[in-house]
Amino acid sequence: MREAASQPEVARRPPLDREFYRRDPRAVAPDLLGKVVVAGDRRARIVEVEAYCGPEDPAAHSYRGPTARNATMFGPPGHLYVYFSYGMHWCCNPVCGDDGEGVAVLLRALEPLDGLDEMRAARGGVKDRDLCRGPARLCQALGITRDLDGADLVTGDRALTIEDDGTPPPDDPATGPRIGITRAADLPWRFWVPGNPYVSAHRRPTQ
Repeated sequence: MREAASQPEVARRPPLDREFYRRDPRAVAPDLLGKVVVAGDRRARIVEVEAYCGPEDPAAHSYRGPTARNATMFGPPGHLYVYFSYGMHWCCNPVCGDDGEGVAVLLRALEPLDGLDEMRAARGGVKDRDLCRGPARLCQALGITRDLDGADLVTGDRALTIEDDGTPPPDDPATGPRIGITRAADLPWRFWVPGNPYVSAHRRPTQ
């Protein structure tokens, strides 16, 4: 038996504006919790993210400067940086800060809201809890590939946006070390909604 979606449908709202993203990723990341990613008819709520901080962050793709791969990270805020991970999976990051900074927020886990049939088809029959539980899984569920690298989340030029449906971020988000990295692994720049079952890894918070 399939799990039922835990949230009712939510009304469409305007995308987050450019100024929302034009901040330090450590400020943007917790504020993204509760926001809704919209990819065509598929919608899912952000429940876990990680901040990556450019030249001060050895784990960031932008640490050593611009390349063909990470060029989107150095562009305007509010665009989507999509990259291939371990030669197997796509991952996606809203770009933050000012032009040229090279900072972004990795989307780590989402809670599915609408378009679950499409997500299930894309993910090959996994449990609903696992549709978007992890950065590669959520890209697969939403159909995010390299073709969406550079997509403008503010204008929705490629039918991909992030919206605020009125659900506030947690007053006291859980924080802890980022996952799957070896450099700067101790920095508590992962943020998640406490107790949410769709979070990818429930490690002990640092606070």
